[in-house]
Amino acid sequence: MNNLGNNKKENATENIALDEKDIAILQLLEEDAKMTIRDLAAKLNLSATPVYERIRKMEQAGVIRQYAAIVDPSKIDKALTVLCYISLKEHGKKAGTKFIKEITSFPEVMECLNISGQFDFMLKVQVKDMLAYHEFNVNKLGELDNIRHMESVFVMSVIKATHRVVY
Repeated sequence: MNNLGNNKKENATENIALDEKDIAILQLLEEDAKMTIRDLAAKLNLSATPVYERIRKMEQAGVIRQYAAIVDPSKIDKALTVLCYISLKEHGKKAGTKFIKEITSFPEVMECLNISGQFDFMLKVQVKDMLAYHEFNVNKLGELDNIRHMESVFVMSVIKATHRVVY
């Protein structure tokens, strides 16, 4: 995984204008991030230099945050996916920041979303099996002092999962 966080514009909020070629590059990279500049250029009927420059511009602006391998959890003994809904006791900045720091340190937590409605956060947790989730729930989540209520939903099967946002 190549994290582009070393760029000076790591947290860039700059909006850049993307044209059809930029969108096409993003679509191809979402499909196969290992595609070479030469292959991208051939598919887009461009030379390699402008493709390289476009990609570099999108990396610097934070449009492309990183390159990653998408791993099948069931192939690495992490077949159980749990959606964990959490509501906090305290909602102040200090309490919220502490909760976020703690929850993001757990490797079992794949995603943490701040949501509206009955719950404050939704976690996507990936573990080996029910016993591993029980241990995570008791020994990690159970040790956090600001959780008012928690509800776990166990994923029975995945119908659609994608990382693509360009369509």
